[in-house]
Amino acid sequence: MLLRITLAAAVFSVWLSGPAISEPVILKQQQVVDYKAVYGTVEAKDEVPARARIGGTIVSLQVSEGDIVTAGQVLATIVDDKIDFQLRASDARLRALQSAYDNAQSELKRAQELIARGATTAQRRDALQTQVDVARNNITAAVQDRKVLEQQRADGAVSAPEAGRVIIVPLTQGAVVLPGETVATIGVGGYFLRLAIPERYRQTLRQGTAIQIGPGSGAAQGRLVKIYPQIENGRVIADVTVANLDQELLKSRILVRIPLGTRPALLVPLSAVETRFGLDMVRVAGEGKKANQRVVLVGQRRNINGKDFVEVLSGLEAGDKVLLP
Repeated sequence: MLLRITLAAAVFSVWLSGPAISEPVILKQQQVVDYKAVYGTVEAKDEVPARARIGGTIVSLQVSEGDIVTAGQVLATIVDDKIDFQLRASDARLRALQSAYDNAQSELKRAQELIARGATTAQRRDALQTQVDVARNNITAAVQDRKVLEQQRADGAVSAPEAGRVIIVPLTQGAVVLPGETVATIGVGGYFLRLAIPERYRQTLRQGTAIQIGPGSGAAQGRLVKIYPQIENGRVIADVTVANLDQELLKSRILVRIPLGTRPALLVPLSAVETRFGLDMVRVAGEGKKANQRVVLVGQRRNINGKDFVEVLSGLEAGDKVLLP
């Protein structure tokens, strides 16, 4: 009977003392970074249009959205039937001018023979020489006019101004286009996350700032590389570079967290917080070997050097000794 009483007293004493107390963590104020969550859009740095240089009909369209093109690659071919008619007319005009030139040369040669025998005058020879020069110059002008027509026909080949990815092809084969109309739009200069940030955060933005990609504090990181000076619709436009950015889906939206500034906060290891009956509690070392349970109000979770912490908004203060399980 005495043995049972002794055992019961020992168990009751252990129950009162609670679990074993581990090495405490002394709380102190730490500087934490506040973040603003916004959405970034995957966009090309520049969008360059490939335009038609002549009007006509698209007889061949060699690209579609998403294709990778090189500088100078032919994207489409435009044909204007009037150019072929003008070329045939130019050929006929050249033949007529060539005939007139040959005739003028024959007349000049005959006049030179006659003047050698004294049968004609020098004025007649000079007039025929002028006719030969005029005919020669007319042929030269006609040849240059024909080269202009040939260049216009060659301009029907719409080429890529720079290497990149085709973003938009607004036309189809068989469509009629006008000079200067866009046949395809090409994204060049690399791909970025383009942010539209409320202008009240403009003073916190700095080029070179590290940007978190995705919710929480994941491993994906980006860097703010450009802040555009013009504010559009009350928002600041900025570009963020991201390694291994998916370029297949332009205009897709990705969650981004930008740093707004630092402030002091109390952080405790996440493992020190226990939830009981809907309340968050932390064990704090008291006098002697006693451990007190404190009800706390927790805030955002943070990952620091690979360890999980949680911010305590109330219930603890700097200097408290938090016990870990």
